[in-house]
Amino acid sequence: MNAVLKPGVVEPPLLLDVSDLHVSYGKINAVTGVSLQVRQGQIVTVVGPNGAGKTTLMSAIMGVLPSSGRIAVSDGAGACRDEGPGIASRVCSGIGLVPETRALFSSMSIEDNLRLGAFRFRKEPKARHADALDEVFTLFPRLKERRQQEASTLSGGERQMLALGRALMGRPRLLMLDEPSLGLAPLIVREIFRILTRLREQGVSILLVEQNALAALKIADYAYVLELGQVAMEGPAEAVAADPRVVQAYLGSQAKHQAMLSS
Repeated sequence: MNAVLKPGVVEPPLLLDVSDLHVSYGKINAVTGVSLQVRQGQIVTVVGPNGAGKTTLMSAIMGVLPSSGRIAVSDGAGACRDEGPGIASRVCSGIGLVPETRALFSSMSIEDNLRLGAFRFRKEPKARHADALDEVFTLFPRLKERRQQEASTLSGGERQMLALGRALMGRPRLLMLDEPSLGLAPLIVREIFRILTRLREQGVSILLVEQNALAALKIADYAYVLELGQVAMEGPAEAVAADPRVVQAYLGSQAKHQAMLSS
């Protein structure tokens, strides 16, 4: 079921266009024929139960997993071009990923972890790197206070902030996040979602995979519901959140708790 855009709504330019994506683990089809789009300045969310293929989908888009189908990224002038396989081509096209595991370098300091995020701009003047670091520290003051601490000493919420800050050091046009609220306290979850909304206001497009369906749908512009590796429903996030099937399957008795996290 596709929800229809409101009359008169003009769609922003396309940034990411995924068509008929297939990903397999041996003979097991984890993602089958998924198509999705992310437009400039949007938060697009993918929600669904455990095992639906959400993380696999993100990994394939980033080039971490081999896939078949078409993955096209805007060249910045509005035209989309096919992206070659591999992480390097995605990073060069301005895509950043914050994985579910956060994948931090535990024995390195917060500042060194952040500086690694700017690797693709390593030839730029040091002053530009310092500016980027200041921007991240403005967004996450807690990281600035502890910039010389090892990443291993951070709490779960602080580690998520560091993973997000490291991705932002790469100045992504599209930021992809895989389960950013996983394992975090409610106060931290609310802070993370407020930061995502602020990033959208600053022009960063976001592709958000999230089990906390209500919180994700509340901040998103457009949504896809993934079931058994396939898109079961899509449309404007507000319309998807109001669909009785989504309420019953993904919200239900958890709606009150998720509403608290998304406020």
